[in-house]
Amino acid sequence: MGPAISRITVFGALLGLAAAAPSFRSAEPINPINVGKLGVAWTYDTGESTDPLPGGGKRPAFEATPIYADGGVLYLATPRGAVIALDAGTGQERWRVDLEIRKDANYSEFTSRGVARRGDRLYVATIDARLVCLERERGRRCEGFGTQGQIDLSAGLRRAPEYPGEYGVSTPPAIVRDLVIVGSFVADNSRARMASGEVRAFEAASGALRWTFHPLPADAAAGGANTWSAITVDEANGLVFLPTGSASPDYFGGLRAGADGHANSIVALNAATGTVAWSFQTVHHDLWDYDVASPPILYQGASGPAVAAGSKTGHVFLLERLTGKPIFGIRERPVPASDVPGERAASTQPFPDRPPSLVPQRVSERDLWGVTPEELAACRETFKRVRNEGVFTPPSVQGTLVVPGNIGGLHWGGLAWDPATRLLIAPVNNVPAIVRLIPSAQFAAERRAHPERETTEQRGAPYAMSRQFFLSPAGRPCIAPPWGELVAVNVDRGTIAWRTTLGDLRDAAQVTLPSPTGSPSLGGAITTTTGLLFVGATFDPFIRAFTTRDGKEVWRARLPTSARATPMLFTNAAGEQTIVIAAGGHDSPLSKLDTKLVAFKLR
Repeated sequence: MGPAISRITVFGALLGLAAAAPSFRSAEPINPINVGKLGVAWTYDTGESTDPLPGGGKRPAFEATPIYADGGVLYLATPRGAVIALDAGTGQERWRVDLEIRKDANYSEFTSRGVARRGDRLYVATIDARLVCLERERGRRCEGFGTQGQIDLSAGLRRAPEYPGEYGVSTPPAIVRDLVIVGSFVADNSRARMASGEVRAFEAASGALRWTFHPLPADAAAGGANTWSAITVDEANGLVFLPTGSASPDYFGGLRAGADGHANSIVALNAATGTVAWSFQTVHHDLWDYDVASPPILYQGASGPAVAAGSKTGHVFLLERLTGKPIFGIRERPVPASDVPGERAASTQPFPDRPPSLVPQRVSERDLWGVTPEELAACRETFKRVRNEGVFTPPSVQGTLVVPGNIGGLHWGGLAWDPATRLLIAPVNNVPAIVRLIPSAQFAAERRAHPERETTEQRGAPYAMSRQFFLSPAGRPCIAPPWGELVAVNVDRGTIAWRTTLGDLRDAAQVTLPSPTGSPSLGGAITTTTGLLFVGATFDPFIRAFTTRDGKEVWRARLPTSARATPMLFTNAAGEQTIVIAAGGHDSPLSKLDTKLVAFKLR
């Protein structure tokens, strides 16, 4: 399934403009000593509208992470289908092409997180389900690739989408040797039998289909189980690692008995053939939208190649890369049963012995929080009415407190690896949600009665669903801060090395507290060889730098709006380093949308 976040009806918009900086001459690497000298080198505006399409639906989100290529060029994609080449030193356009996405669609994901490169070609997968090949020099369509330089990804699926926008791609393709590999997003909770979520490999030169991987059996009653997040490539070992999502629909599994095949798994495929080398399922028979949203990350373990998989549950699974064998123990533990007729929840779920969950997996009454006594009392009243037995408490008609909520735990930003300290570092979220199952006959009435909730039909299932964050009537989280953190995991010990608050919403929340609140985050972090980690992702409009050794914040800069994206760092031919991040916003009262790409260099 694709990532979703309801508009938080709280706080008030965060605004701000990045200040211009003076001249830039330093060729030394960015490090903890000089990071304070970073300043804005240039800002590029894509100029696209942030309005929804004429038919309505979501507003476009600028989340791209550019790629850097020789010759000093950055390449990026936009949600409305533009592919852009920029001079990396100045931010000036070299060329721009419009892939002309469908305007009559209701996209479940209205974003594009970037492009991929192989030699003198670029590959971009669009939200209207096309794989397009462009010549890197001028952006012209590649001759001999597909039909007029593109492939229709909605063709040839085991189960086709029913409407424009249900199925598409928002993440850059993976390139491995002579193949271009693509997954897909599939809309959440529209119906029980959504489009199928297979992953396909195409020949980079011709676009010919080489192989297809089906995450679900051919006779599965469900769809989805798609790979909407980034695919990770291990070219040396000829493997690709897929983070798969949940089978459809997310919140009722009575029509899809069993463990749902390769849904909610990290799947290692032989890159040349698409056959399964091994697979590990992080959640059995998912009822919570607990996709493996985080891209698997490769690292060198103490005894050989390893891979880490982060989950929306807050778990991080550390596995031997070639076999999938756990580096530390993983145990099946009993979890709560469903009380919904027709639903048979999994009786156990996998819990790693180490590391512990990066976020809380249960809320008690002492965790409740409110600015005023009235606000706290309202939160307590809601708390008493819902099922609350910790992580993996199944959705219910009365309402279930889902901990972590549907945005994670860990989300698509995933983990960053610092080989010097042997730490995996992740932005995490601590905002529970409330999920309710609605008898299908009551769907329309409930949606009208509760516009503050995200309510979807799950057509074909006996229950629709609604979900919302666990918020007070004033729109503030009902649990105490921090609402977002950075957490570092020591991979050799399987322990938490440090954690620190990430983001600050005190002004937006209109609260007076002695320390930052933290913020939910959507976006990733990057590390440097000099002991720094850069991250945006939060709802407040800043990019920050932390030391990887101990998580100390050593720099921050205001952006035009928040950065729902992962930054990138490049070094030009002269040895000068630049940090680039898309400031696109989060489409909520917390953060206005925008279309800026901001670059920082040492003064």
